[in-house]
Amino acid sequence: MFIAADHRPTPLPIWCELPLDYRPTEVRVQWASNPWMQAQALRLRREVFCAEQGVFQDDDLDAIDARPDTRLLVACADLAGLPDEVVGTVRIHPEGEGLWWGSRLAVATAWRRHGQLGSGLIRLAVGSAHALGCTRFLAHVQPQNEALFRRLHWQTLDEVQIHGLPHRLMQADLAHYPPCHTPWAGLVLAQRSRP
Repeated sequence: MFIAADHRPTPLPIWCELPLDYRPTEVRVQWASNPWMQAQALRLRREVFCAEQGVFQDDDLDAIDARPDTRLLVACADLAGLPDEVVGTVRIHPEGEGLWWGSRLAVATAWRRHGQLGSGLIRLAVGSAHALGCTRFLAHVQPQNEALFRRLHWQTLDEVQIHGLPHRLMQADLAHYPPCHTPWAGLVLAQRSRP
């Protein structure tokens, strides 16, 4: 067999050329449905509340996380239509007749400019609790997030200290949160701005 000395293989066509800083444009907000989602959500909480904000020393887990009626919600960046990475989280739990609480809202630093993650997590948190009989939904909100909650139809009830830091006790106006009966499927958020 004779092969010419100057024969070079023909380069293959490029099928998909994504920028190196590619980020998915859609995020699904849902109840955590897999162990990897729960693990990544707890890791994100440690990053935000321990490493970044210093609210807790090593871990933010508490008795609420151990309760069987606590629900962990996640915002997952989708890749090819499948959840790939947890980029936001919040937890909810009932506390008596019709009363539900939300807490530990966290969004990954690189995703805070998405434009809808925090509000999407809040909408699903309140909407899914509403579907489960919630008649009053409360949260202790850090002051820097108070304006976001007000835009989402929350009212400030009081100023309190939680873990040595100022917080606002806030209540959701349930009239703006229709019941969500499919929290495992959740909702899809399109990106407004580049993360």
